[in-house]
Order: sequence, then structure tokens, then C-alpha cells
Amino acid sequence: MKSRHASIALNGIIKRELWRFLRQRERFVAALVRPLVWLFVFAAGFRSTLGIAIIPPYETYILYEVYIAVGLIGMIQLFNGMQSSLSMVYDREMGSMKTLLISPLPRWFLLTGKLMAGAFVSIMQVYTFLLVAWFYDIQAPWLGYLTLLPALILVGLMLGALGMLLSSFIKQLENFAGIMNFVIFPMFFMSTALYPLWKIKESSELLHTLASYNPFSQAVELLRFALYGQFNAYAFVYTLVSFAIFMGVAIWGYNPSKGMMVKKGGGPP
Repeated sequence: MKSRHASIALNGIIKRELWRFLRQRERFVAALVRPLVWLFVFAAGFRSTLGIAIIPPYETYILYEVYIAVGLIGMIQLFNGMQSSLSMVYDREMGSMKTLLISPLPRWFLLTGKLMAGAFVSIMQVYTFLLVAWFYDIQAPWLGYLTLLPALILVGLMLGALGMLLSSFIKQLENFAGIMNFVIFPMFFMSTALYPLWKIKESSELLHTLASYNPFSQAVELLRFALYGQFNAYAFVYTLVSFAIFMGVAIWGYNPSKGMMVKKGGGPP
């Protein structure tokens, strides 16, 4: 694989995903409005009852509006990861995925390119959300918007890999909605997106345990610390390992000789 060919292919994949996103204005509006509604409707109520959130182990104190805003950033990336997997199922049915994957470039490289394109789109959505939230006095340190970027990249890749993994199991586009809801809502509500772990533990030990091992919880914690210029090593390692596992299984699933395509009897995607 020559570097020039690889860069041309990667550039084409990213441009295609970006152009598709820009043409689907409803997708952009939905991705932006959904977290904003949660933020402006629910955050006020949470703050009035809970006040300030404490984030161990650094005992970082932040207002609940900011705490929830970071959880909703994770929601944006989670929904985008699932949306990207939906587009892969659609491309597979339409035949464009087959055209991509039969190219001379390695399959893992092409799938990684699709993943990077999806993560890039989700980062655009996140910073648009943060810009709107800024004008409503939901603000973080200026440096935090820069230190947040590496965390957004890793979280976007991890959640995109999860979506890609799911897409390798889904045979038809009609089956996607049920699978997506089965994954998105448990991952979001059984996480630290809305409440810190210590608060969850006060209400339910089982929910605390599930939230602790939820990869989405650790992804949100990584974002939350990064926004304040801090590094959560445990969340970073957990998210990185989750990404490696999801991506490895997704690549296997898209292998026509070993993965789910053989079990479905569909041959190459």
C-alpha cells in the first residue's frame, strides 16, 4: 500500500462522508437540537435539586449545567456513531460498500477511514453545540476547548467502532432501528452522563456497577476531565481498550471469509 494511494483514498472517504452530512440538513439539525433541548429543559431542574457536581478523584467542582453539557457531548458522539453505522448498512444494500471494500487497499484501512470520517463529523457537531451553549453562559476554560479535542477524537473513534461492529451484524436496514435503540438508550441512561457515580450509588448498587463498567461512562468521564485540562488515565485506558476491541471485532465481522458475512451467506459486503 503506497502512501500516496492511501492518502487519496482517505481523503476521498472523508470528503464523501462530510458532503453527505452537509447535504442532510435534517441530520445536522436533529443532532444539534436534541442535546440542546435536554440541556436547557432538564439541566435547570437538575441544578435546582443537586446544585454542584463533584467529580472524583480530583474533587473537581463544576455546575450541573456544565456537567450535563459534557454528558450531552457524549450523546452527540453516540448518536453519530450509530448514524454512521446506519449509513454503512445502507451503503451495503445499495452496493457502494462493495465498491469500496473490493479496492486494492487493505480492508482494515478502508474501514478505519470510514471510522475517521464519522469521528470528524461528530467533532463538528460537538463544537457547534458548545458554541451555542457558550451564549447561554454554559462555559468552560478557554484552554479546555483545545484539550477536549484529543478526547473527542478517541471517543468518536470508540463509539464509531461500536456502531461499525453493530452494522456487521445487521443484515437489513429495517432491523437497524430496533438494534440502535437497544444499544443507545441503555448505554446513555446507565452511565455518568446525567449523574456522577457517587450519586448513582446512593440510589442503586446494581446501577452503579453497570454504570462503572459501561464504556460510555468512561468516555464521558474522559471528555469531562479533558474539558477542564485534566487527564483521567483510567478513563483513557478503558476507552482505548474498548475501541481496540470494538474495532477488531468489526474488522473481523466485515471479513467475507471469516466474519458475519459468511454466516449470513451474503459473500463480500
